[in-house]
Amino acid sequence: MKLSKFFATVLLGGTLLMARAQEGVAYHGDPIPPEIEAAYVRGLNYLVRTQGADGGWSQSGGESGPGITGLALLAILAHGEDPNYGPYAKTVQRAVDNLLKSQDAKTGYMGHSMYHHGFATLALAEAYGVVRNPKLGPALRKAVDLILTSQKMNPHGGWRYSPNASDADTTVSGAQMVALFAARNAGIAVPDEAIKRGLEYYRSCQEANGGIGYTSPGGGNTTRTAIGALVAALAKRKDTHLFNNAWNYLRQERGGRDGSYYFYTLYYQAQALFQSDMQEWRAWNDQNFRELASVQGADGAWTGQFGPGFCTSAALLSMALNYRFLPIYER
Repeated sequence: MKLSKFFATVLLGGTLLMARAQEGVAYHGDPIPPEIEAAYVRGLNYLVRTQGADGGWSQSGGESGPGITGLALLAILAHGEDPNYGPYAKTVQRAVDNLLKSQDAKTGYMGHSMYHHGFATLALAEAYGVVRNPKLGPALRKAVDLILTSQKMNPHGGWRYSPNASDADTTVSGAQMVALFAARNAGIAVPDEAIKRGLEYYRSCQEANGGIGYTSPGGGNTTRTAIGALVAALAKRKDTHLFNNAWNYLRQERGGRDGSYYFYTLYYQAQALFQSDMQEWRAWNDQNFRELASVQGADGAWTGQFGPGFCTSAALLSMALNYRFLPIYER
């Protein structure tokens, strides 16, 4: 059973919405174009084929580790299949087990860097409550505690590559903040002060034109500004200068990409536009799919910096707003 059917039946109890889910209509009502569904399934099948015996994606080449495993898991969950009995159930269970085994039992840390830890924590939060594994809750709590402890020790109120870092940047910080919002959605306590400090750090890195820099104002680009707009939107702070100035910057960019981090940009750009303006997102979504369809490999993968495991997962997640099954994608 797809999660679309599960949500339609349990959350709303509506037979009409159940029927619409079966017809390929997203939970929130927008039709899912069949060409998007076909491309998405080809990408998912690539991830299934290239999952390693340990449940991770080191077999596909390029970057590997808990963060990549987390993103691949998110891409699968975002399609709405039942993670316990559906066609991807074994893949999901093995990925979850991989993340749990990667976690330091004492500190809760997962990964080679806080990038990995943030994406892995996000995946645990989205899996918690839908994947049947009693270890998920305690592991998620530990992962969140590490993020919060790391921020408390950081004089900037953000995060960097190491949990003990005394400096911060807006890209690593974005992974942690989105993970915190997802954990809060899942019922894990996240102090308001942590969100407030994170938003203040983004404000400190925003320049007059709305662009958000890497470690300070200046050199703003699409990726970092999309992250800033996203965290403000997820915090329900669309009434702030942080959000409005970032959104104005993104509108002026009109679909611009950061070429050196193409798939990473798509991942955040999709979410920022979706949270900001549905009309803008729909226009961008059409363009995004056309571009992705033109470069998807015959094996279903997308390739580029950090390897096909990352690129395929990020490409799928940039299209996953068409489905809107992940709680973090709610508006």
